[in-house]
Amino acid sequence: MNFSVCKHEDMEHPRESQRHLQQHPPNRSAGSGSCPCADGRRVVLKMPEVTCRRASEVLLKTSAFIRNLPSFYHVPWEDQAALIQQNWAPLFVLGLAQEGVDFELREISAPSLLKKILLNQSPTARDEPGSSSLGAPLAAVQKMKNLLWKLWDLDLSAREYAYLKGIILFNSGKFSWKDHSWICQEAQEALMDFISLMFRSRLGRFAWILQLLTSLHDVEAGAIEELFFSSILGDVTINELLLQVLHIKPDWL
Repeated sequence: MNFSVCKHEDMEHPRESQRHLQQHPPNRSAGSGSCPCADGRRVVLKMPEVTCRRASEVLLKTSAFIRNLPSFYHVPWEDQAALIQQNWAPLFVLGLAQEGVDFELREISAPSLLKKILLNQSPTARDEPGSSSLGAPLAAVQKMKNLLWKLWDLDLSAREYAYLKGIILFNSGKFSWKDHSWICQEAQEALMDFISLMFRSRLGRFAWILQLLTSLHDVEAGAIEELFFSSILGDVTINELLLQVLHIKPDWL
């Protein structure tokens, strides 16, 4: 079975990331990795209306990519659900990178134990479902932003993004009872052939991209949901939403 992608993914995407890099060089401190001082600190979006709208568009495009990928629907429904659960977060980050979505953060203060006692709240109580006041962990968000800067620095083409999404989607490492790694391998070979043809003078590009893919799997899905979608989805998770949108309904759901 050949690995194929939907036609719209093969078209040249707007070079938003290139313009972004010209305005914000990737060596700025805000894009660097997390530091120990970030532990326990939480952040929210500085411009939630704009950023959440763009994040929603990225999620829609991610679901469209999956829906138009023939290889995915040759996989049993149960495996489709498992692959979505495992891989939607790195796919979403790739989508953010491809669309050039950057975002500013605002740190929030966690309520003190004394304040919770005075307000008659449990010291471990969480906010109501759908509230974004808890924020996302700063360390997790910094890791995600760092990956975005590295992806932008590579200035990937639309075809490279499509192959990368295929590699990510069919990575079934956590589900050893079902192995669809051969589809992932086909996508890797297609990416390597494309890079060899287009970037002959940059032989390390393929290895560097695969290294970034490994880091993408460390992105925390919960941080993405809390940062971009907590005020929109309420109790519904992104995983559940994608299963509904893609009409994946295994017997055990």
